[in-house]
Amino acid sequence: MPRHRKQRNIDHMSRPLKRVIHIHIAVEGAKTEVEYFKLLNHLQESTKITVVKKKASASSPVDVLGAMKKHMRNAGLSPSDEVWLVVDRDSWPENNLNQLYQWTQAAEQRGLALSNPNFEYWLLLHFEDAVSSLTGPRCLSQLKKHLPKYDKGIPRGKIGLPQIRCAIERARRQDTPPCQDWPRRTGTTVYLIVQKVIL
Repeated sequence: MPRHRKQRNIDHMSRPLKRVIHIHIAVEGAKTEVEYFKLLNHLQESTKITVVKKKASASSPVDVLGAMKKHMRNAGLSPSDEVWLVVDRDSWPENNLNQLYQWTQAAEQRGLALSNPNFEYWLLLHFEDAVSSLTGPRCLSQLKKHLPKYDKGIPRGKIGLPQIRCAIERARRQDTPPCQDWPRRTGTTVYLIVQKVIL
């Protein structure tokens, strides 16, 4: 792993966070992640979040990377902008995930946020200290105890700044010491993006 990336992981645990003005995010899901990051846009005004558009059927990690590359060619990014890839562990081959991780290593303003087993685990952390051995189905079942009508969307009024700050803290505690690439066991690094916005 490149030396500068290791230092960056140490920094996010020990230094005051610097707010980013514009974050571009390419996501795997067609609904949940899109609605979540739009919610973050509405809950604060200091950071603009742009969710990269892609075809709903294009959901593999490689598709997410391709969508971001296309967006970067067309969007006219500022040097201070950050770009992030948000994907699930699911059952994707590790070589697919490693391709994304290696791409993020090429520039300091790039990042990979992965949830293992899925993005619902990140949502679950808004409500409880989730156990570290949840499968995808069990994660969804547990989340529905807090969001009974959950159907791949963010129910209005159920997630606000207090819940988001709790999720950041819970995910940060689980990610100790910080993983070097992505969580190999149950966990999520989505908090690395969100804490840049919700300080």
